[in-house]
Parts: sequence; structure tokens; C-alpha cells
Amino acid sequence: MEVKVLQVGPIGTNCYILEDEKARAAAIIDPGDEAGRILQVIEDDGVDVKYILLTHGHYDHTTAVPQLHKALPQAEIYIHRADANGAGSQLFPLAGQIPGLKFYDEGDTLALGDMTIQVLHTPGHSKGSVTLKVGDVLFCGDTLFAGSCGRTDLAGGSYAEIMTSLKKLGQLPGDYHVCPGHDVTSTLERERRSNPFLREAMMH
Repeated sequence: MEVKVLQVGPIGTNCYILEDEKARAAAIIDPGDEAGRILQVIEDDGVDVKYILLTHGHYDHTTAVPQLHKALPQAEIYIHRADANGAGSQLFPLAGQIPGLKFYDEGDTLALGDMTIQVLHTPGHSKGSVTLKVGDVLFCGDTLFAGSCGRTDLAGGSYAEIMTSLKKLGQLPGDYHVCPGHDVTSTLERERRSNPFLREAMMH
């Protein structure tokens, strides 16, 4: 399993490329912008993109999807149903733009080579936010950040819901690499110790 990260778009959203080296298969997670740069990495690595996976529907995580869909028509595009139709200007309504858009939810799994991608529904930043668990890695979108958590003041946001979602992540057994939607990566153990939001969530 190999994970590459590109900071894309005006606010430097983390776009992750998850690769199974043996199967030469890949998933693109949160292509927020700069489709050309993302496609260059795919081409350089010689991998077949099976999935485009969205942790939530905000435009800074989805802007490159239509272009990637044209370039990679074989890739299945997944988002949680609650974030598919957008909400005002804050969300990017993929449902009208991408024919055959697929929906995943809590407990769903996707196979990528020898890897299994597990879906955890972690609302709070948006109604349809998910965390993708692969091996010892958590792709958290804008739910859990290093030292912080996603904002809850946008349409569909809820502080109570993000607290429940953070508790769910904090209670996962063992340690994980935390790959958030913005800023630096971390580990779940470090966040359990020092992230004030996660600590608050774990106390309830």
C-alpha cells in the first residue's frame, strides 16, 4: 500500500492517491482541484484508477471530479448520499453533473487490489462526511485534523454530530495514520493525547 498526497487548489486541500503496487490499482481521494497534476501522478505511476472517493461534498474536495471523470471514465465515483446534491454555494452538487454517481455509507467496503476500504459515516462537518479506513490509515476528510476538527458552522454542520463522530474515531482500537483533508498528517494516538476536540469527545 502506498499513499501519495498532493496539496491542490486555492486553500491547499489534501488530495490522496492510494495505490496497491502489486495490482497497479489506485483510488483518488478528494480531488479538490488541479486535475492535470493528479492525472500526471497517475500516468507517472502507471496505475489504473478504480475509484474516485469523496470524504464529503464541499467544493474544495470535489472541483476536479468532472474533469477526472472525463479522463478516467472507468473509475467509479462515490460520495455519501447526504452530500450528493449540494447545499447552496458551500457544496458542489455532483449528482447533477456525474451520471452513474455511486453512494456509500456506514459499513460499506470497496476492494482495491489486496486492500479493503471501509466506510465510516462521520457527520458533523457536513451531513454526508465519511472517514475511509484502509489498513492502518484513516482518510478523515474534514472531520479530524491534527490538533483540531472540521468547522461545524456551514450548512449541514453540527457540533454535536462531529463530537459523536470524533468519539467513534477515537474509540477505534490501536493506532492509525491520520490523513486529514487539510494541513499535516498525524497519528490517532497523538490526537487522543493532545487534540482538545477529540479529548472532549472521548469524555462523553
